[in-house]
Amino acid sequence: MTTNPTLADLANRAAEARGRPAYGHDALITCDRLVRIFSADGVEVQALQGLDLLVREGELMALVGASGSGKSTLMNILAGLDTPTAGAARVAGHDLLTMTAKDRLAYRRDTVGFVWQQTSRNLLPYLTAAQNVALPLQLSGTRTRRRARTERVLELLELLEVADCRDRRPREMSGGQQQRVAIAVALANAPSVLLADEPTGELDSHTAAHVFDAFRTANERLGTTVVIVTHDQAVAGEVRRTVAIRDGRTSTEVLRRSEVDATTGHETVVAREYAMLDRAGRLQLPAEYTRALGMRDRVALELEPDHIGVWPDDSEEG
Repeated sequence: MTTNPTLADLANRAAEARGRPAYGHDALITCDRLVRIFSADGVEVQALQGLDLLVREGELMALVGASGSGKSTLMNILAGLDTPTAGAARVAGHDLLTMTAKDRLAYRRDTVGFVWQQTSRNLLPYLTAAQNVALPLQLSGTRTRRRARTERVLELLELLEVADCRDRRPREMSGGQQQRVAIAVALANAPSVLLADEPTGELDSHTAAHVFDAFRTANERLGTTVVIVTHDQAVAGEVRRTVAIRDGRTSTEVLRRSEVDATTGHETVVAREYAMLDRAGRLQLPAEYTRALGMRDRVALELEPDHIGVWPDDSEEG
């Protein structure tokens, strides 16, 4: 089956022709001018409006944004549960726009793991924790001995500190235990990417911290790339990179790094916020910044030797 090239494809081909690497060539996850349009009763809603996102292999990152910003739409696309309308999306070498239904099924089984907010959606209620974790291994299509499957199940349950729940059914576990078992289920087939949509949304702060520790363990001990959608600022503040989505586009990004005081030897985490600049030169200034300065409709720009100045419109017509 042949498909017409998208604008993103044409842009990447042009870059390659000029001797430049294609956008996101070295990223595990690449979203390039991603668009998703939903139609209902003759009304079109553009959930994603040319979103760009790169995620490197081994990252542990968070996606944040208001309700309706496009976070869950993006996660569903990355999970293979939804298909983009336009643009490009690639995960671990898989083109999410051109995959067949069979390819998509294999992709969801082997390449990505997914954890939902609702604990009831993650586990089958009539199976024990060990049986839930073993199920993806049985459905994977690869022939593995029962002993090897059992060892893999116990390894994951022990790694995530829920080995004592192996013979319990979901109703016999706390919410935090259920979510950690759900993470084990998502990791069963050693996916390249672990996605989680508000995984701590139904948990108290103490329990949420334990669940986030499980994601960190998967990232650090197994090398799994982890992307978490969250409203929980405590969770967002624990990752090195937090990307904010607004109106269907990536808007700002907070990067955190550790710095050691040369005098005291104490380590502190320094956070800095950046506005995302797309390849057309567009950026979204943080809403609190523009409100504070009364910026609206248009702004004044001035090119300086080492920066671009942005000021409120001071023209008579403003």
